[in-house]
Amino acid sequence: MPEADIGIIGLAVMGESLALNMESHGYTVAVFNRTISKVDAFTAGRAKGKRIIGAHSVQELCACLKRPRKVLLMVKAGQAVDVYIDRILPFLEDGDIIIDGGNSHYSDSTRRTRYVESEGRLFVGTGVSGGEEGALKGPSIMPGGSSAAWEHVQPVFQAIAAKTKDGTPCCEWVGPEGAGHFVKMVHNGIEYGDMQLICEVYHLMRDGLGLSLDEMRDVFDEWNRGQLDSYLIEITRDILGYRDEAGEAVINCILDTAGQKGTGKWTAIAALDVGQPLTLIGEAVFARCLSALKDERLAASETLRGPSPAFEGDKQIMIEDLRQALYASKIVSYAQGYALMRAIAQEHVWNLNYGGLALLWRGGCIIRSVFLARIKEAFDRDPELVNLLLDPFFAKVVTDAQPAWRRVVATAVSLGIPVPAMSAALAYFDGYRSPRLSANLLQAQRDYFGAHMYERIDKPRGELFHTNWTGRGGRTASSSYVV
Repeated sequence: MPEADIGIIGLAVMGESLALNMESHGYTVAVFNRTISKVDAFTAGRAKGKRIIGAHSVQELCACLKRPRKVLLMVKAGQAVDVYIDRILPFLEDGDIIIDGGNSHYSDSTRRTRYVESEGRLFVGTGVSGGEEGALKGPSIMPGGSSAAWEHVQPVFQAIAAKTKDGTPCCEWVGPEGAGHFVKMVHNGIEYGDMQLICEVYHLMRDGLGLSLDEMRDVFDEWNRGQLDSYLIEITRDILGYRDEAGEAVINCILDTAGQKGTGKWTAIAALDVGQPLTLIGEAVFARCLSALKDERLAASETLRGPSPAFEGDKQIMIEDLRQALYASKIVSYAQGYALMRAIAQEHVWNLNYGGLALLWRGGCIIRSVFLARIKEAFDRDPELVNLLLDPFFAKVVTDAQPAWRRVVATAVSLGIPVPAMSAALAYFDGYRSPRLSANLLQAQRDYFGAHMYERIDKPRGELFHTNWTGRGGRTASSSYVV
């Protein structure tokens, strides 16, 4: 007799942690891994004595499952997911459910939803955020795909998900096809932005203000009790205060080259595809790329000279300026992320609940913060809000923060300390609030060298004009198109 409520394929850190989480909430879990020895080690180790069944083949795992069968894939994104879908399908029946819980690209989840549904089964592509601890104790879960699958996976997902203070699970159905993985991708892009902004503040405190690690730790500890209360501020405080067995600060021993797994890059590419100015997150991605050029930077430091980063003003005033600049820049990051979600949702005709998405991120995930409640309130006030900067609360915050924000960016420039994400946030704010930008000159340049035509301020939108700038070009103009 089938006895497992759900099966998991893939026993790396996330797979094991999710299995243990499900079991702790009363579910019996069947597990399989390509390397069979990992199955045996898990069932004899962390899972010993628990309602976790080890399977030595995909067929054996599927045979353990109650109907409709639910199989969660926790394997490497990409081809491995497709391989396992094809391996699983022969052992499933109509209505059974395949779930991809990895960091898959949302377009792949759209394709897989259509493919699995064409085979009579159901597919769920779900974002899972929170890392190992979140997976074990309660992650944020963002499922999308075959809507008919939701009633079957909802009890499990909402049981294991993180909960807000009022007990609301940080898990709700996002939308069709690849919507779940798309929202997770944007979450990760915002995460890139948040992390880079914090690193820029740390850089200014360390090299500009000359603060000690303990002084910086105290600043982040104070910030974590106010508007900036968040998981990333909290762990930054803990990292700055951490000492190893010998009493050495581990942060000072870590090489300054950052890694990435691609979700931030995917977010930036998606923004380019739909023409959304996701400048802050883009700069956060490029900052990681620049950090990876360690050997080049070391060589360049011997040749390229800049100002000496010595701040001569009032440090306490600058620390407060940094707090305001960080908060304002964070708002821009979310404004850009939400604008991208809106654009992609319109393109795919997905009806996303933008306020509800903020609630999904209130607990369990990496970007969890008290700030997200403000986003929910903004969309409660105006469900059709096109940009968070236009919400009265956020508009007032960024307007009030402008003097501090500008002082921080100007100080960073004068000291030669790079703040690419924070300065990009301020540039976006200035560009977004400008009724007339310099793009009229850009259009004139394009028309001059390529006869690409332009619109006029004294004519209806959509009418295109061409000027024979040199007297040699004639009347022929380039065809019009938008990339």
